[in-house]
Amino acid sequence: MDAALIALIVVALLVIVVLAKSVTIVPQAQAKVIERLGRYSRTLSPGLSILVPFVDRVRATVDLREQVISFPPQPVITSDNLQVGIDTVLYFQVTDPRLAVYGIANYITGMEQLTTTTLRNVVGGLNLEEALTGRDGINSQLRGVLDGTTGPWGLRVARVEIKAIDPPPSIQDSMEKQMRADRDKRAIILTAEGARQSAITTAEGEKASAILSAEGKKQAAILEAEAERQSRILRAEGERAALFLQAQGQAKSIETVFQAIHDGKPDQGLLAYQYLQTLPQIAQGDANKMWIVPSEFSKALEGLASLGGAEGGKSWMDVEPSGNGGSAPKDGGLDTSSWFESQLPPAAEQPEAKIELSSITDSAPAVPRPEVPSPPSISQVKHDVQDSGPAADPELRRDE
Repeated sequence: MDAALIALIVVALLVIVVLAKSVTIVPQAQAKVIERLGRYSRTLSPGLSILVPFVDRVRATVDLREQVISFPPQPVITSDNLQVGIDTVLYFQVTDPRLAVYGIANYITGMEQLTTTTLRNVVGGLNLEEALTGRDGINSQLRGVLDGTTGPWGLRVARVEIKAIDPPPSIQDSMEKQMRADRDKRAIILTAEGARQSAITTAEGEKASAILSAEGKKQAAILEAEAERQSRILRAEGERAALFLQAQGQAKSIETVFQAIHDGKPDQGLLAYQYLQTLPQIAQGDANKMWIVPSEFSKALEGLASLGGAEGGKSWMDVEPSGNGGSAPKDGGLDTSSWFESQLPPAAEQPEAKIELSSITDSAPAVPRPEVPSPPSISQVKHDVQDSGPAADPELRRDE
C-alpha cells in the first residue's frame, strides 16, 4: 500500500516535470532561441509555446527593445598630439536573436571595443578645435562604421552620441583664458561701437539743433527787420499826415485871422498901436545889446497921439466901423469840417498794412516793397486850402 502510494507520487512528479519542460511562456519584446539536441531549432516569439521535453531547450533569452550603453571615457590622441578623454553613449537594438547568440560571443563587449577603435581613428585625424566643434561629424562616422560592422551580429545601431570631451587641465585653462580674452575683446569692440554710435547720434542731434536754432534766429531777424521797416514806414506816413494837417491848420488860421482883420476894417491908428505893442517883444532877445529905434517910430507916435484925442478931441475908441465892410462872422460861420481831413488812405487800406509775410524757407524770402505815396506838393496844398477855405466864398472875394 505504501509502495503503491509512493509510486503514484513519483508518477505525478514525473508528469509535472514533463509538463514544465514542455510548456514555456515568452514575454513581450523578448525572444527565446531553442536548441534541439544541441542544435539551433527555432526562435520563439512572445506568447505560449510547446517544447519537446528533454529534447528541446532554451539556449538564450534576447531582449528586443532598444538598449542604451554608456562606455567609460576613452583616452584619444588628436592630430596636434593632445590627449583627450571621450565619453560615448551607444543606442542599439537586436534585430536577429539567432545571430546575436551565435554570431558573436558577447556583442556588448564587441561593440565597446569597436567603438573605441573607431573613435580613435576618427578623432586622430582631427585637432582639438575640430574635435570640440565637430561632434556631429564624429557621431555620423561612428554610427556608419558600427552599423555596418554589427549587421552580421544581428544588431542595428540607431545612433552614437559623444557625451563629453575632456581635454587636459592645462589645455582647459588655456582655452578658458583664450575664451575670456575673446569675450573681453568682443565686449571692448561692442563698447567702442556703442560709444561711436552714441557720438554720431549726439553730433547729428547737435547739428540739427544748431541748424534749427540758426534758422529760427534767421527768421526772427527777418521778421524783426520787416517789423522795423513797417514801423518806420507807418511812422513816416503818420508824420507826413501830421505835417499835412498842421499845414492845413495853419492855412485855416491864416485865413481866419485875415478874414477877421478884413471884417474889422482897421485904420492907421490901430495898426500904429499894434506896432508899438510889438516893439518890446523885439527888444526882449538875450543877444540884443543895442536897440535902434526905427524911423517909423515917430510916425507911429503921431498916429497914437491922434488916436488919443490930441487933435480934435476924438479918441480911436470912438471910431465907428465903416459901412462898406461886412459884419464879423459868427462862431458858427466858419466851416471846420475839412480842417482835419487827410488826403492819405486809412491805415488799414495802406499797402504797408496789407503786407503778408510768406513762410520763411531755407533761402531768405523776397521782402515786398510797397509803394509809398509821395506827399502832396506845396502848390497842391495851397490849391486845396484855397478851395476849402473862406477865400472860396464869392462874397469874401467880392469884399477883397
